[in-house]
Order: sequence, then structure tokens, then C-alpha cells
Amino acid sequence: MDISRKEILRYLGYRGKPADEVVANSIESCLAELLRVISPKCIYQIFPVTFGENHLVTIGSISIQSKNLSQHINGCKEAAIFAATLGAQTDLLIQKYNKLDMSKAVILQACAATVIEAYCDEQQDFIKEEAGKQGLYLRPRFSPGYGDFPLTYQKDLLGVLNCQKRIGLTVMDSLILAPSKSVTAVIGLTEESTTCHIARCMTCQAKNCPFRKEE
Repeated sequence: MDISRKEILRYLGYRGKPADEVVANSIESCLAELLRVISPKCIYQIFPVTFGENHLVTIGSISIQSKNLSQHINGCKEAAIFAATLGAQTDLLIQKYNKLDMSKAVILQACAATVIEAYCDEQQDFIKEEAGKQGLYLRPRFSPGYGDFPLTYQKDLLGVLNCQKRIGLTVMDSLILAPSKSVTAVIGLTEESTTCHIARCMTCQAKNCPFRKEE
């Protein structure tokens, strides 16, 4: 798994600025401790896609009203519903340092956010290889909460994959995933060649997001 220190710094608000030696050492220490406790798991399933009126997208048995998702996977006949998690021990580690050392907890949060994205990218590369055998290409993953894709669909995505039983992933009444360092997403499969299947920020409409990756 390729874990970018630059990404960790971006989550910490360093956008393009180098960290001093103390912060850099803290990142390495926190990352090492985090990697000892994570238990990453991933699951996905491919479903047919149909498009209806008023930006209605149906993926398998799930019907989603979202202009942004509809545009994002426009032209795709299939899509993968995807879920991944770093496991419950990640949350417990962060909670521990929330009580003992708040600065370390903040760095652990940034490390965990980077690690779950790196893990998702790694798993998406595997999906890319499998899709390529059928002459298909991937669109970047698109998660509930992006644009007008409501978080309320978290429950549907988890349910269709039976995530609670298979990878221990659930969603709370607040629509927050548990464990928190987890991802759900839709990944369009298309016959049209695409240059990058993981460029999430480049497809997001939140141009002024402080955590946006630099182009």
C-alpha cells in the first residue's frame, strides 16, 4: 500500500508547505502505530445500471436520485457498489489518544484518512484489472456525500453488500459509518477509455474545499 506523506500533511492543513522535523517524526510514529492495529477489509459487487428521468439512477435494486452521480456514471451500463474499512481498532486507537494526547490524535486522524484512501485505491486497482479483462474501464469512485448524492443512501449500499456480516461495517442513525475510517462508493464501469480511475477531487464540485488535492 502506497501511503503518501504529502497526503497526510494535506489533511493536517499543510497544503504545499513542508513539515518541521518534530511533525514529520510524529507522523512516522503515528503511522507505524496505526499500521499495527488496522484490519483492512473490502467488498464490492457489480450491478447493471439504468437511467431514468430527473437524474434517477438505478444500480441493481437501488434507485438513487442524484444529478451529480447520474452525470458521473453517464454512459455506464454497469457499476460496482464498493465498501471498505480499516476496522474497529483504528477508532479505538484514535479514541485512546483523544484522552491522552490530542495532538497525536489529530495526526492519527490524518494518517487514518490517508490510509483508508490508499487502501481503496489499491483495491480499485484490482477491480480495474478484473474489468480490463472484459474491455471495461473505471470511473473514479463516487461516495454518498459527494455533491447531491445523499448520505441517506449509505444504508442501501451497505445493505445490498451485507456489509455488517461480511466486513463488520454498519451505519449509525447519524449516517456516520462505523467504524469511522470506512468508505462506501459507486464505481462506474464503461467501455470508454478513461485516463485516471482514482481522481476523486478532480470530479468533485467543491472547488474551495480546504482538503482538495492540488491538480
